Amino acid sequence: MKDSVPPIETVAVLGGGAWGTALAQVAATAGRSVTLWAFEADVVRTINSERRNPDFLPGVALNAAIRATGDLAEAAAADAILAVAPAQHLRSVLKRLKVPEGKLVALCAKGVEQGTLALMTEVLAAEAPQATPAVLSGPGFAKDVARGLPTATTIACGNAARANALVAAIGLPTFRPYVTDDLIGAEIGGAVKNVIAIACGIAEGRALGEGARAALITRGFAELTRLGVAMGARAETLAGLCGLGDLVLTCVSQSSRNTSLGFALGQGRALGDILGERRSIAEGAASAPAVAALAARHGVEMPICAAVDAILGARASIDEAIGALLSRPFKSER
Repeated sequence: MKDSVPPIETVAVLGGGAWGTALAQVAATAGRSVTLWAFEADVVRTINSERRNPDFLPGVALNAAIRATGDLAEAAAADAILAVAPAQHLRSVLKRLKVPEGKLVALCAKGVEQGTLALMTEVLAAEAPQATPAVLSGPGFAKDVARGLPTATTIACGNAARANALVAAIGLPTFRPYVTDDLIGAEIGGAVKNVIAIACGIAEGRALGEGARAALITRGFAELTRLGVAMGARAETLAGLCGLGDLVLTCVSQSSRNTSLGFALGQGRALGDILGERRSIAEGAASAPAVAALAARHGVEMPICAAVDAILGARASIDEAIGALLSRPFKSER
């Protein structure tokens, strides 16, 4: 007899940034009652009074079924939680959130925690081991998703019935989740592609040409796959939406915060200046040193990610990093 789970009627979204607001819009459009928790009091007020979030998702009228709050206890009461807090802040949010036993928590941040080198599922297991973990990851920009433009994504969960319940709760003709049980693959794909996107942005900022970007995407995908498989992911997961699909989208558009960060670096701007003028977070900048450390831990060669880490950490100039990549020995592609 197949496992059966109750339908998800209420959804909480943790994080009032662009992606959190877009996912709240998706869930509300799908007919769910949505509680959107935001750290910023001004974001909560504006969403509730004006049905918009101009600081993070300008130009989008928000569904009336979305109610913003600054109270985490309200979020914990929902049938399912979408945790969209940035990767480096997720642990602190989970420490304050009292997750009920068995609650489905879908992790939507794409990153690796600095210091601990923990994936988001590992952070959840440490702070709320009683939760049922899932990962939502794949190619999609918040502004497109919020406007109802066609998007496909991955929902990874070890419990197929719970995964399918989440699909039923938030799936739309224009927001199409595909299910897998490979949580590590979904996480590694999302985290590493952000670092590769910074490399692609740097190449674009340095006017290195379309061929350089194609090479970085292709060889970056090889790095992503090597690390994922070494950590227990399946190669076919990484070749899907949450790996290759997300990598391609992020690396080819200035709409990506990571690519635009790399572009500014490539044009000679200082990292501190770029980050200082942004309210939104480029996850790849924080994840790069953690990804490089994970590669070392697992004995995986990731020269592009290592180069990005060296640039961001001011241990190599952009020209030095490019020169080191271009002077690597010729070898077989596989």
